[in-house]
Amino acid sequence: MRLPRDDAATLSARWTEGVLLKRDVFSTVERGRFRGDSGEVDAVLRRLDQVPWWSYIPARHLFARERRALELANGLHVGPELLWAGRQVLVRGFINGVALHLAKPFGDAAYFRSAKEALRKLHRAGICHNDLAKEQNWLRGADGRAYLTDFQLAACFRTRGRLFRIAAYEDLRHLLKHKRSYAPDALTPKERKILARKSLVANVWLATGKKVYRAITRGLFNFTDREGGGRRLVNDAPRLVDLIRKNPAVRDTAIVAFADRRTGVGLYAFVEADQTALEAQLQRELGAAKGVKPPEHIQVVQALPRDEAGNLRTEILQLVAMNQLDLIEPMMTSEADRAFLKNILESRKNLRDRFNFEAADLAPSPTDVVTREGG
Repeated sequence: MRLPRDDAATLSARWTEGVLLKRDVFSTVERGRFRGDSGEVDAVLRRLDQVPWWSYIPARHLFARERRALELANGLHVGPELLWAGRQVLVRGFINGVALHLAKPFGDAAYFRSAKEALRKLHRAGICHNDLAKEQNWLRGADGRAYLTDFQLAACFRTRGRLFRIAAYEDLRHLLKHKRSYAPDALTPKERKILARKSLVANVWLATGKKVYRAITRGLFNFTDREGGGRRLVNDAPRLVDLIRKNPAVRDTAIVAFADRRTGVGLYAFVEADQTALEAQLQRELGAAKGVKPPEHIQVVQALPRDEAGNLRTEILQLVAMNQLDLIEPMMTSEADRAFLKNILESRKNLRDRFNFEAADLAPSPTDVVTREGG
């Protein structure tokens, strides 16, 4: 499917391709730079020209919903600004932050106060997001505040009727579920009551529609997990982890998914061991294994990043695999952390899809940062 002529002309003149963030049957999403009237800015592009023909109609519907919601939300500063929209392309501003499941704001009551205020602003504008159960649709900005993204299921209302009130209530209830996960002590008695009471529409949806939705998305569209790894991350990764750990030279391993321009989704295995020569050996062993596709990348590191409790910090590895290096910096708490991460970055494997928004103090060397690289 080709882009309409006007869309192609605008992208050619104003868009600089960057890092692929996601590709599925509804759109391709990538990060890059957009040249507007006031200069070039970081931006995120959603395009429909690479979706399969059989999913184009629902993809077009979701595209239109997001465009309308972003038009209404412009100026609210609770989500991305709409920079430009064509027939099959939408460009929105880039929010400097990471998704909730990566940020993990444990005990951060201020974050959830800002999230509640963001939701109030959205609802006052007549917009209900309708997809806030997903942690990846909540961002924690570099300023510590909450922002919303991915408005493909958003609904815009002219009046605050019954349907609006139900949708707004469910938006709030889903926010409070995240607050219960990360900052339960900050829940108020009223918020606990809201959590305990689903709307009738939500109960009906859980009993009927959600089962159909799961059957379609997990069966037909192959959606399985929140990070976008699909069946490979859910089904293949655990088997690969078991196979890697059988090698006596391996101390531990972690596998994350990343968007790949060639295959759609790739797997990246970080292996804790002493010898980098182990990478080739593991590639041969996993390539010979039956019934499972080996990871696109295997990287041996002296130590995997862990928190104070000893748990793996997969959120850091996820950003490394996705080449979102500038988003890692706010998550570093000390110079020791930065030095530790530098060792991982110096030998990272996914160099196909990079861009020059890698933070200077995290990048291995000036020659390792490029302005554009084909994918």
